[in-house]
Amino acid sequence: MNTGLFPPSKRSGLLFHGSLLVALGLLSAWGFYNLSHTLIGENFVTDLLIGLLAFAPMPWIAYRGYALLRAEYVLNRDSLELRWGLRDEAIPLNDIEWVRPVGDLTHPLRLPSMSTPGAILGLRRHPDLGVVEFIASDRKNILLVATAKRVFAISPSQPSRFTQTFARAIELGSITPAEPKSLYPSFILSQAWADGLIRYLWLASLFLNVGLFVWVSLIIPAYPQVGFGFNPDGTVNVVPSAQLIILPLVSTFLGLAGWLIGLYYFRWEKTRAISLSLWISSALSGLFFLIAVLFILSTAV
Repeated sequence: MNTGLFPPSKRSGLLFHGSLLVALGLLSAWGFYNLSHTLIGENFVTDLLIGLLAFAPMPWIAYRGYALLRAEYVLNRDSLELRWGLRDEAIPLNDIEWVRPVGDLTHPLRLPSMSTPGAILGLRRHPDLGVVEFIASDRKNILLVATAKRVFAISPSQPSRFTQTFARAIELGSITPAEPKSLYPSFILSQAWADGLIRYLWLASLFLNVGLFVWVSLIIPAYPQVGFGFNPDGTVNVVPSAQLIILPLVSTFLGLAGWLIGLYYFRWEKTRAISLSLWISSALSGLFFLIAVLFILSTAV
């Protein structure tokens, strides 16, 4: 029996997350654009809140969309592996007690909170099954996979073919006993945090970006105009000081992107040097943006 790849349904989930990202991105860009062209006052605070609140959930939504894009269930004679973003669960086939549709339950199984199309993730307690972990995208195709420790709710796009392939794998028997594996995003975070250098880099990047936001928010009311770049003739381009908000926004975006990409590569020993390089770059980037603000203040008018 060859390895069977059973991806979950992805189209509607990717469309939902992509549309939501575009909508929030446009709203955030609109808020920050207005922010950089408005005077200090009531509208300034409103535009700042719109930009920040629209941007805040975007990394979370982007991760859920990315996790769905890469999600798959891998079934062979030795194990069933559930891959979903940074979540990776490998279950030896001998540990699986049964597989059945969710419709066979006497009591209905509620979905986890914060479930969205393409991302039905989280834990729910069921009166008959106990704790159920959802790693699914579509409520219509949910299958329950029971082990001695936990029941998993998955949603292969072809549930009947998955069930048939599972039954065939059980009949053939295991060739090489597989080792169980359970990898959570929180485990990767705690493992990286335990390293003193990585912890220092994370905190340095965080404090530099927070400090940059605070500093710029204090500068904007104090300086009506600042020099921001140069004109073609070499003279300083004088703009309203509100445009300084661009610097902490770009710095935070770069720092957050570096942090998330670094976590992805930190999963494997051979690519952890890439993670370290990204986190060093994120900390240095925040420092350089602080230096940039110091330079801009020297041209303030």
